[in-house]
Amino acid sequence: MKEEILIAGFGGQGILSMGKIMAYSGLMQDMEVSWMPSYGPEMRGGTANVTVIISSERISSPIIRSFDTAILLNQQSMDKFENSVKPGGMLIYDSNGITRHPERKDIVIYRVDATEEASKMKSPKTFNMIVLGGFLKIKPIITLENVIKGLKKSLPERYHSMIPINEKAWERGMEIIFKVR
Repeated sequence: MKEEILIAGFGGQGILSMGKIMAYSGLMQDMEVSWMPSYGPEMRGGTANVTVIISSERISSPIIRSFDTAILLNQQSMDKFENSVKPGGMLIYDSNGITRHPERKDIVIYRVDATEEASKMKSPKTFNMIVLGGFLKIKPIITLENVIKGLKKSLPERYHSMIPINEKAWERGMEIIFKVR
């Protein structure tokens, strides 16, 4: 099993954190992982993306140009990376701020309205965990038990009290993701 994932959006959406949590979770599951972040100097509001590879075998290179899954969370990322999904691959997106929805016919497309849901939950910081829950519903490549371990590993201990709200966010993401085509 090998899954090559791209997560892209604005800085401040938890893009890099989501990728880091996925990588740690894969490690907790005795998988080989690669986590390669890329972001501009702006911090919040600038673009950010991360490549995560989770594999049952050794990873030859963390640098890839096409992905099994792309999670695209803003219009700039959609414009830049939609064509980077391998034919037969999967694209997940949040519709907030998207003016041009995905157009490809050779990939499976899912939508998770995580921005809206995080607002309803009165917890904007759970946005990325709602998206992660949606992804794991469609591709359960890591267990939620290992996601909790990965979250504990990547979050400073002072934030461990947030783990229960993150669990609710994963569950909600699993409930609200839907197939567009």
